[in-house]
Amino acid sequence: MSDHLTRPGSLPEPDEDARIQSERLITLIRSEIEASGGKIPFDRYMELALYAPWVGYYTGGARKFGEAGDFITAPEVSPLFGRCLARQCEQVFKRLGGGELLEIGAGSGALAADLLEELARLDALPERYLILDVSPELRQRQCETLESRVPGLVSRVAWIEDLPDAGFRGVVIANELLDAMPVQRFRLEQGTVFEQFVGLAGEGFADSWGPTESPGIESAVAALCERLGQDREDYESEINQRAVSWLQALGERLAEGLVLLIDYGYNHAEYYHPQRNRGTLMCHYRHRAHPDPFVYPGLQDITAYVDFSAIAGSAAEAGFTVSGYTSQAFFLMSCGLDQLVAQSDPNDVRNHMELVQGVKRLTLPTEMGERFKMLGLTKAFNESLLGFQMRDQRERL
Repeated sequence: MSDHLTRPGSLPEPDEDARIQSERLITLIRSEIEASGGKIPFDRYMELALYAPWVGYYTGGARKFGEAGDFITAPEVSPLFGRCLARQCEQVFKRLGGGELLEIGAGSGALAADLLEELARLDALPERYLILDVSPELRQRQCETLESRVPGLVSRVAWIEDLPDAGFRGVVIANELLDAMPVQRFRLEQGTVFEQFVGLAGEGFADSWGPTESPGIESAVAALCERLGQDREDYESEINQRAVSWLQALGERLAEGLVLLIDYGYNHAEYYHPQRNRGTLMCHYRHRAHPDPFVYPGLQDITAYVDFSAIAGSAAEAGFTVSGYTSQAFFLMSCGLDQLVAQSDPNDVRNHMELVQGVKRLTLPTEMGERFKMLGLTKAFNESLLGFQMRDQRERL
């Protein structure tokens, strides 16, 4: 994502249809809060705000990706992102002698189109390209994108409602999926762990802190404090416990191949740095970033950075081998980004400059190059992964 930090009060006004959708979601959330005795855990609020059927951010009909949406992801920045990922997929498919590709959370469909185009050029097409997405609006948009850009390959694509059955062989790609998983928020005060809740405030919502009620928070926070070896006072942050069960389910399905997780995040020490004492929660609305999750419920994205150390540990417990961890810039360069740029025609000034600008946004440390990380998880795959050959930073996890 690429956004400008702003104050919630300076956000653009939504139109009437968007307001109506938001009001429906507010009514739903308020009803659940009232039925729950006046408060719900923050992760439940985040879940409803993002995924409540038909009115949540990802399940409603508003445009989310691109200039007309709320943020831009790497596949919208440049097709070179997908072309590089295709070379990593090619390596796995050739090593396995075939396989399928599953994209979880396929956004606009741009990455699927780029991958299929490049894999066709490489003569390494998957047997099937599966897409798992919770949004009806996005599934429709993905279909339109694929029919427009790769009409001859649409027959290989299938949309599924759940993870595939056990025995899956091939590649699983999740680009900016983990950051949209609901997180539990905690606060440390004088050695006591408090949990963040959401209650009613006038016509909207407000947060409050109280003794933890969600299973696992207290022990998880105690474990991370012990690991970091430092006390935290007046300290707020997040824990993504839902990723644990998701990785367990994915581990039960994948028999052979690669899971590639792409997201913005940190290792454990960076995520819970003493100076990052208000956590990483951030909201995105019309290319503006701000920290208030109670503004325009259902119309803005709510995200948290990814603790890649925790993800790697949970993946290992789920039966995966952690086979690579690096920045997006190093991954793309390992997969031949420089060669792909060199293939473009510099005499076609407009297209060449557009390509160069895309490369800058994908790789510069001040853009997406360092902020986004790539984590490679494998099963029954012993070959060194292409994307991590230039620099593998697993020792930082």
